[in-house]
Amino acid sequence: MSKFEILYRDSNSAARHGLLTTGHGEVETPVFMPIGTAGAVKGITPQQLKETGSVLILANTYHLLLRPGVDVVEKLGGVHKLMGWNKPILTDSGGYQIFSLSPLTKVDDDGVEFASHVDGAKIYLNAKIATRMQNRLGADIIMCFDQCTHFPCDDVQLKEAVERTIRWAKRAKQAHANDGQMLFAVVQGGINPGLRTYCASELVKLDFDGYAIGGLSVGEGHDNMIKTVAHTAKFLPQDRPRYLMGVGTPADIIAAVKAGVDMFDCVLPTRNGRNACAFTEDGYLRLRNNAHIGDSRPIEAGCDCYCCTNFSRGTIRHFFNVGEMLGPILVSLHNLRFYQRLMAKIRQALKKDEFTDWAVEQLKK
Repeated sequence: MSKFEILYRDSNSAARHGLLTTGHGEVETPVFMPIGTAGAVKGITPQQLKETGSVLILANTYHLLLRPGVDVVEKLGGVHKLMGWNKPILTDSGGYQIFSLSPLTKVDDDGVEFASHVDGAKIYLNAKIATRMQNRLGADIIMCFDQCTHFPCDDVQLKEAVERTIRWAKRAKQAHANDGQMLFAVVQGGINPGLRTYCASELVKLDFDGYAIGGLSVGEGHDNMIKTVAHTAKFLPQDRPRYLMGVGTPADIIAAVKAGVDMFDCVLPTRNGRNACAFTEDGYLRLRNNAHIGDSRPIEAGCDCYCCTNFSRGTIRHFFNVGEMLGPILVSLHNLRFYQRLMAKIRQALKKDEFTDWAVEQLKK
């Protein structure tokens, strides 16, 4: 049985520590989800992923629909078997691809026609189809189909996207046919507080299992993002998980936790890892730089990841310079572990009711 309970609340902010129970196990929140868009976190085995401390991971309905296809995923035993992951999985609906693949889409009030980015084939998604596809994929948490807009976006287009998002959420709830899955709605509205209030209020009336804040990290900047998150979170139920989609940097996450967010996902740990950029408590480390040629130190002293306990900065730089695939894998592993260590510190600070002071010190960095 799926449920969510709050275990600790910060006495000086909206931050909270919770426990999300799913059909594939429990998840402590706040939690960070690595992204396995097409069924795998790039370059990382499931065993390695577990060793980073990851529990809940994300896959994408649009990409799995294209390849290998939902029929194939079902034949292979569902998305958990496909990914070799016996812990919780969340699937996005494909709504973000309306934004990211906008030159290849035609949107109307009923749904979206995509021209496949792989071969140009026409693919149609609407709220009912996206929900039923996710029912069949079998993830523990699934998302309502929604419309993410660009930034900046004029108020007329923004209002249209909000109205569609609400309408599609109603259809998604009607179509949802798997009681073992939690269904989350997505709040849209750009950085317009009035539209965010309206969208959140209308979705809450429909009583979803959780609520996501979408349409951010699309160019609006950190301050606008956090202001919007803090505003929106106030209109979401206290007893349901809150998920900030596609965010973000460590500073984004800490500030959003302070505003009351429980769940995060982002490509940054692995994308930056593949580009020789490592996260550390002192900031970014660019490992292609000549300064690291003979550097025998790990990426970060005190980090317990496989990369830091076995390889030096100089070695990793060499791997990148010669095109050795181990380089991107190692830095991705470090970055994923960095994010999971960050989330563990956040949860620990919340348990001790020390989060606000800790967060202030971290954000100074």
